[in-house]
Amino acid sequence: MSHPGPDAGDRVALACPSCSTTEPTVHEVLKPGGQVTVRCTTCDHVHKEQYDPPREVELDVIVSQDDESLSTTVDAPPADTVAVGDEFVVETPEAIMQARVTSIEVAGDTRVEEATVEDIATLWTRAVDNVRVNVTVHPNDGRRDDSRSVAVSVPGDHEFVVGETATFGDEEFEITGVQVRDDAPEYRFEKLDHDGDSVFAKDTKRVYGRDVTSAAWSAW
Repeated sequence: MSHPGPDAGDRVALACPSCSTTEPTVHEVLKPGGQVTVRCTTCDHVHKEQYDPPREVELDVIVSQDDESLSTTVDAPPADTVAVGDEFVVETPEAIMQARVTSIEVAGDTRVEEATVEDIATLWTRAVDNVRVNVTVHPNDGRRDDSRSVAVSVPGDHEFVVGETATFGDEEFEITGVQVRDDAPEYRFEKLDHDGDSVFAKDTKRVYGRDVTSAAWSAW
């Protein structure tokens, strides 16, 4: 596939004859063309260079959001490595969203944890900029038979903090524990239940809470 050159205002990586002749620095494109006129953002030196954009290949991506899935494609350098847990921006006709890799499919319907772009058949992801999180709310008298499940929609970077009171519409509960998703990075345990423990919504599989709504009413 052919790739157009950069447009004015784009930023590209090029060596700078003034301040960095061996390592590329970030340059701003002033004038596109066969030879682009660029300005080094490190030293402001303006020069002309031949710029060939890196080759990219089209990658099939499935994005799941709540109970729906959509198919799209992204362009990426073939030698780049993708791993489960990586996040990137996906553009679709419906929306631009942040997605996290949940599974990587290569030839023969094989699933792997990591692969180079050129070896990937399909990339399975889920949207993480806005997520729906399931919450189990227990009564404040400890009777689990009367527990209820609710779902809350929040930004992916919303934090659930154990010990804090959360309010969503008519629901109000004290967070007693948070179950972490399998694809979430860098958490101590799969379930956190100590006061002050916090988990981003995009990393949360389920929240457990103690109802405080009825406690507030009982005071009357």
